This record gives sequence, C-alpha cells and structure tokens, in this order.
Amino acid sequence: MLRFDIVSIFPDYFREIFDFGIVRRAREAGLAEIEAHDLRRWTTDRHHVVDDRPFGGGDGMVLKVEPIFAAVESLTGATSRESVPPSVRVVLLSPQGRRFTQEVAAELAGYAQLVLICGRYEGVDERVAEALVTDEISIGDYVLSGGEPAAAVLVDAIVRLLPGALGSETSSVNESFSDGLLDCPQYTRPPEFHGLQAPEILLQGNHAAIARWRSEAALEKTKRNRPDLLKSTKHL
Repeated sequence: MLRFDIVSIFPDYFREIFDFGIVRRAREAGLAEIEAHDLRRWTTDRHHVVDDRPFGGGDGMVLKVEPIFAAVESLTGATSRESVPPSVRVVLLSPQGRRFTQEVAAELAGYAQLVLICGRYEGVDERVAEALVTDEISIGDYVLSGGEPAAAVLVDAIVRLLPGALGSETSSVNESFSDGLLDCPQYTRPPEFHGLQAPEILLQGNHAAIARWRSEAALEKTKRNRPDLLKSTKHL
C-alpha cells in the first residue's frame, strides 16, 4: 500500500476530490491511503501563524520553515533530508521543481509513503528545499495559487500506476507517454457519425495490422501535437 500525506493550509480542498473513479477504488481496495493535514497543526503560537514577510522586502508572504519541518518530522520521523527513510519521499510542489512526467510518476509509485507539501503565497522558505525535501516537483511551466491542485494531479497519476489499481494490467502501459509518445487515436461505436468515419482497419479484426496502425498513428499524432517529445525518444 502507498500512503499519501498531504500538508496544506487548506486541507478541506481534498475533502471529496479523491472520492471518485480509480483513486476511490484504489483506496477501497487498500492499495492507497490518502490523508490531508492542516499545516497549522504544527504551529506553536496562539494564532497558528504559518507565513511571514520575506526577508529583503517584496510583495506577498512566505510559508515559514518551522511548521513544515515539524510536520515532516511528525509524519516520517525525519528531521532532515538525510534522515528521511529509504521508503519515503518528501515532495515540495513548486514551480521551481523538476517537471512531473509519467516517468516521475512511475518512480514515485515505488515508494511506501509520499509526503506532499503544498506551497502557497510567494512560496516556501528556501531552507525547506535546501535541507528537508527529497524532491521538488512542478506540474508545468505556469504558476498556481497553491500546490493543492498539483498534489491532486500527483496522487491521481501515481495511484493509477499501482498494481491492481486499473482493471487491466496493460492499461497503464498502452497510453500516452508510456513509451515516449502520445497514445494512438481511439474510436468506438458508431463506426460513422455525421460523415466522420472510424478507420476501417480497426473494424476488420486483424490484430497485427491494428497494432501496426496504432503504432504509426501514435507517432503521427506526436509529430503533430507534441513534436518536442520526439527529441528525446527512440522514435526519431
């Protein structure tokens, strides 16, 4: 089982988001456990302050270092990056992190516990990234109001890679990014709609020919929609 501990100043964001589809089924089957924690739980002042003005001036507020270190210690026993157990990853969701990909999702799916720290405001005190987290991850080259949507993306992408989470063991293999390409186009009934015809080859039952068509169609779709992916794949 993979346990997710999400640390956020808005834990209610996750109240229902994991109660649907594959993530819900994985939780019910005991494949994943997900809990959202309020960062304010680890504050020590009477007002439960989690942020402060940035040193050097500037707009906005920065999440404080002390409650985040306390949260990670409480959830994992670790007081620094070096003391994080081998079966655990502590992830800071941040626009400055490495880009989240299917490969990274597969990597993280191999651990027993993931602690996801959701940034807010102008960011998180840099000492968290320097000395505590094992991974700093971004879901794209844009800025969100906070790390909560990014945490939800990570959970969904990772859970579906857990053994038994999908109905078919090949479902997570035969899809976009599994081999560096986008997935091939998919069609279902009716075979013709408003003059738009599904490819005849998919209707003929020749599985070898269908496999070749799907491989070629995936390559063509990748060239058209995401040519950047071809720069780092074997399909050049």
